[in-house]
Amino acid sequence: MYVSHQQNIGVRQQNAGMRRRAKVQQIAGLSVRYIICTVVAILMLIPILTAFLGGFKSTEELSNAPFSLPTVWHWENFTSILSQSVFWQSLANSLIVVVMTVVLLLAVACPASFVFARMPFQGREAAFNIILIGLMLPFAMLILPLYITLRNLQLLNTLWAVILPQVAFSLPTTILILRNFFLAIPHELEDATYIDGGTHIDFFWRILLPLARPSLAVIIMLTSVASWNNFFLPLIVLNNANLWTVPLGIMQFQGEHATDWALVLAYVSLMMIPAIVFYLFAERHLIAGLTTGAVKG
Repeated sequence: MYVSHQQNIGVRQQNAGMRRRAKVQQIAGLSVRYIICTVVAILMLIPILTAFLGGFKSTEELSNAPFSLPTVWHWENFTSILSQSVFWQSLANSLIVVVMTVVLLLAVACPASFVFARMPFQGREAAFNIILIGLMLPFAMLILPLYITLRNLQLLNTLWAVILPQVAFSLPTTILILRNFFLAIPHELEDATYIDGGTHIDFFWRILLPLARPSLAVIIMLTSVASWNNFFLPLIVLNNANLWTVPLGIMQFQGEHATDWALVLAYVSLMMIPAIVFYLFAERHLIAGLTTGAVKG
């Protein structure tokens, strides 16, 4: 009896030691993760804070001490930008471009993804793979044929010259995301719709689209931010300053011989605010959309 009792005590002590080691390892692992996340967050915040603080400096102070706090806070850098009609016109142009790009993209990609996911037909996989080729085509390589096409269609120097190419280049990624989500929807829901007398359109409109809201939120967010920050395409196809989008408005502070970098950073800070606010509100939907359909069952 005594030996058995001693053995039980030894086993309990051994188990307690193992639990302590496991807890220490868990705490160490979490600490490493938090340290890595903190370092990454700091590295991402440094350029944002530098741009924001630089907008409150003078150009001379910005050249001499780019990473220090402003000695004198020049609020007039921001007020002068907000008082310009060019800024508000470019803001309106960017909003039009973003909204129209998202609306047209969803109007084309949602039905196309439904067809590729739920309606079998001969050559479906081949057509889908052809669309995915667009993921491998860099935009810069296609800028010359794109420019010629827009010129022949007389779309240059219009907002459509920005909207339509953005929709076209976003289609492969959008169709890929939505198709994978639609494939994860159980076929029992589709069968139940048809048993109740519904059609393909009823299943698409009443079942799939409401269930796809997380994926649609991801697409809307990624497309909106990419469209808002797009600089190269508007630079190529828009020559009229009245049609400039927000990223192009930064060129108004660049002169022939000098650039007012303080105003540039103030403008950049203002340009970042809508995208950051939009991301903060859509973050929950973004995470949910990225994980939806990752695990079946």
